[in-house]
Amino acid sequence: MAVLPALTKTYCGFQVVQSVNYSGNPSMFAPPPGPAEIFKRDRLPTNFIIRFVPQQQAWIVERMGKFHRILEPGLAVLIPIIDKVQYVKSLKEVAIEIPSQSAITADNVTLELDGILYIRVFDAYKASYGVEDAEYAISQLAQTTMRSEIGQLSLDHVLKERAALNVNITKAINEAAEDWGVKCLRYEIRDIHAPEPVLQAMHRQVSAERSKRAEILDSEGHRQSAINIAEGKKISVILASEAKRAEQINAAQGEAEAIRLKAEATAAGIAAVAQSLRENKAAGQGAVSLSVAERYVDAFGKLAKETNSIIVPAQLGDLGGMIAGAMGIYGKIAESQAKTQKQLGERMEQDDAKEVYDPKANDEAAQILSQFDKSAEQK
Repeated sequence: MAVLPALTKTYCGFQVVQSVNYSGNPSMFAPPPGPAEIFKRDRLPTNFIIRFVPQQQAWIVERMGKFHRILEPGLAVLIPIIDKVQYVKSLKEVAIEIPSQSAITADNVTLELDGILYIRVFDAYKASYGVEDAEYAISQLAQTTMRSEIGQLSLDHVLKERAALNVNITKAINEAAEDWGVKCLRYEIRDIHAPEPVLQAMHRQVSAERSKRAEILDSEGHRQSAINIAEGKKISVILASEAKRAEQINAAQGEAEAIRLKAEATAAGIAAVAQSLRENKAAGQGAVSLSVAERYVDAFGKLAKETNSIIVPAQLGDLGGMIAGAMGIYGKIAESQAKTQKQLGERMEQDDAKEVYDPKANDEAAQILSQFDKSAEQK
C-alpha cells in the first residue's frame, strides 16, 4: 500500500507521525503511534533561575539527574546548571480520541468501534516515572479493554447496553492504570459500525417484529370484540329473563291479590247474609226463597239460548200451575234452609261464629229439584 504524506499528532508533549492510506484517513488497522515513532520532543522550560509555573501544571525538577521536587503553580527558584525541568504535566482533564478498531462479539459479528477517553493526571510523579507515556499507555489499554468487553457480549447486548459497557471499560482501565498516576474519568463509545449484511438482517428482523406485533394486536382486537359481543348478548338474555320473571311474579301476585280480595268479598257477603238470616229469621228465609225462585226462572229462560234441544214442562201454558209448583218447591227449600240455618246458627254460636258447610241441606235441595223435574215430566 502506498503511503501518502504523514499525519502529525502530539502525544503528551511529543510530536509523532502516523501513516495514512489512499483515502487520507488514518488506517483503522494500523496501531496508534508508540515511543518508537517519536522523533521530536517539545521544548522544556529553560532554567532562568526564576520561573513562574502556570496554573494547573506540575513541573518535575531533577537535580543532577535525580528527582528533586515538583514545582507548584506560582513563583519557583531554580539553581542554574544543577536543576533542570525534566517533565511538564498538565493537571487538566484531557480527551483522547480512540481510533476505530475491530472487535468480535460473542456471536461472531465483527464490529468497528471508536470512542473518546477522558483522563486526568492526579499524581505527576507516577505519570512521569511510572510509565514512559501515560496517555499512549492508557489509550492502548482502553482499546484492549474494549475488545475484551465486546467479546463477552452478543450484538444485541452491545447495542442495548452501551452505558453499562462504558462503565465496565472505565472500571477496568482505572484498575490497571492506578500505578501510572492517571485516572480515567469516563469512556464513551462514539460510533458502532456493523457489516452491511448484518444491518440488512437487523432491518428485516425489526420489520418482522413490527409485523408480528401488528398481527397480534389485530387478533387481540378481534378477540376482545367477540368477547364484548358475547358478553353483551349474555347480559341481554339475562336481563330479558329477569324481566320476564319479574313480569310473571307481578302477574301472579296480582292474580293472587285479586283472588284474595274476591274471596274476602265473598266471605264478607256470606257473613252478611248469614248475619241477616240469623237476625231476621222468617223474613230472611222468604227473601232467600224468592231469590232462589228468580234464579230458577232465569236459568230456565236461558235454556233455549244455549242449545237447540230443550225439555219443557207439559203444563207450560198453565202459568199459575207452574208458579204453584215452583212455590211448593220454594217452600220445601225454605223449610230445609230454615232447618239448616238453625243448625248453622247453633254451630256458629258454639264455634265463635265460624262458618260451617252442611252437605246434607244441599243434598235435600237437589232431591227436591229432582222431584220437581220428574213431576214436571209426568205432567
